[in-house]
Amino acid sequence: LGSLGRHRRRRAASAATGAIRTKGEIVSILRVMQSFGEPRPTTNPYIVMLRDALVVSPEVEHLPFSWRTALTGSFDVFHVHWADTLLAGRSRSRRAAKRAAFVLLLLRLRLGRIAVVRTVHNPGRAPEPGLDGRLSRALERRADLLIRISATTPEDPRVPSVLIPHGHYRDWFAPMPRSAAVPGRLGYVGLIKPYKGLDTLMSAYAAAVERRPDLTLRVAGRPADDGIAADIRAAEAALPGLEATLRYVDEAEFAQIVTESTLVVLPYRQMHNSGAALAALSLGRAVLVPDNETNRALAQEVGEGWVRTFRGDLSADDLIAAVEAAPGAGRGPDLSARGWADAAARYAAAYRRARDIRRGAPATSTAEEPAHG
Repeated sequence: LGSLGRHRRRRAASAATGAIRTKGEIVSILRVMQSFGEPRPTTNPYIVMLRDALVVSPEVEHLPFSWRTALTGSFDVFHVHWADTLLAGRSRSRRAAKRAAFVLLLLRLRLGRIAVVRTVHNPGRAPEPGLDGRLSRALERRADLLIRISATTPEDPRVPSVLIPHGHYRDWFAPMPRSAAVPGRLGYVGLIKPYKGLDTLMSAYAAAVERRPDLTLRVAGRPADDGIAADIRAAEAALPGLEATLRYVDEAEFAQIVTESTLVVLPYRQMHNSGAALAALSLGRAVLVPDNETNRALAQEVGEGWVRTFRGDLSADDLIAAVEAAPGAGRGPDLSARGWADAAARYAAAYRRARDIRRGAPATSTAEEPAHG
């Protein structure tokens, strides 16, 4: 708390002059608007942690998104995460109003020489159809700089990019109670969508529990539709040791379900940047994930035994081998490369670089070499 207070006092003093001193030089504070507003209880924790890191950064004045500020306020950089979320609305009239405002935002960004930074969360994600998709792609094409949160995210030769790894969740979960791991407990927690392959997990578990009757499986999360929910309920009635909680799970319950598991299983059919895998590792639990370049790199980074991979469809052999090899109590995975203080410095450098690109000025720093050292 004392450190946070010092940050705020330093920010207040810097705001009076609009500049800070770094490495003996005077550097202006960048006003950066994110494409997300003030966090809500259901906001992605990654977004909240990024906001918190930037709020205490001495180099950035963080502005949460609002249409009024986006269209009339003063800022140097616009940072977009998922462009289509700016167009979401519950009514036809609200969606129409947002589309009109989105067009005005595109015009303002261009005429105001405001730099645009885009984080590439899910490369290869299918574009939205229709007008919303065209508008989203127009904003994405306007990016002056891309931020990759995984080293395996492909670079776009047309747009400069920097690597800022997805930060860990250790601080996020620190105040939340944890459970003792239940021997043989497999866990899945998160939104349940078709591409996440939960059907393959239940099939593999059905075969595995015949060979290992001590295994149990806890599934928790909100299903995408009633059909998925019905399939899970049918499996719960038929399979021993399967317990399903089919609703939104808050962060405290997420931590409880993950930590009571010996192994967290993410049987996704498609996976690139997985916040769920990092969350489980941050809580000191091993994960079983699809075999791909990203997950192999993660396994090498965090240390032996913490990340197991499977190829093709998940099988009973995969489950049994992974739960038997899961590390026990003791030292957790190595997440030292994913600290948020370092990430904040890299984001500040990336924003400054994007601004320089937009204005045609010589680059003052790079995200690999933070401006304040």
